[in-house]
Amino acid sequence: MSLILRFLFPSLTWNIPTENKVLYLTFDDGPIPQVTPRVLDILRKYNAKATFFCIGENIKRYPAIYSQIISEGHSTGNHTFNHLNGWTTSTKAYIENVALCDSLLKLETRNPHPETHISLFRPPYGKITPSQISNIKSKFKIILWDVLSKDWKQSLTGEQCFERIKEKAKRGSIIVFHDSMKAEKRMKPALMKTLDYFSEQGYSFESL
Repeated sequence: MSLILRFLFPSLTWNIPTENKVLYLTFDDGPIPQVTPRVLDILRKYNAKATFFCIGENIKRYPAIYSQIISEGHSTGNHTFNHLNGWTTSTKAYIENVALCDSLLKLETRNPHPETHISLFRPPYGKITPSQISNIKSKFKIILWDVLSKDWKQSLTGEQCFERIKEKAKRGSIIVFHDSMKAEKRMKPALMKTLDYFSEQGYSFESL
């Protein structure tokens, strides 16, 4: 599905072209107390920075965890307020939901220079319509990916998720993990193996 979207919408951000050995780790669906703090612990161990695409209702429930993400030097992005599927949601309702999440992101971040802040957005499931893109792209940089760990997929193991990343990741790749209960069992071992392997290959991990 993402390959089809990539063909249809080449103007969206799928990776970051670079000659440097850098990867961009991203985490969708948090923040939640059961998973996100552990992810932050792991990233800190490797001096890795990442980008967290947060669901607005989770920011509202757990503002302290969201603040921890910011205070530890990671970047955040909008993942809608209720994890909406753009293909089954009207453009009006979708844009309103994105705006609601954005208001929380700005409130909790307390950026003293909001005019210099580049807002990031990732559509849940990677499902978004041309009309929704047209309405969002003037306010947000829309971030997709070129490497999907599939850590939510219960038929896979953490090792298999890592092997997918190892096979597909290259300089400037944007890699998707999930700091969710559904993905945790596979995400954590896949994340640690990814950090181990690519650190040994001389890669750094930066936020978007």
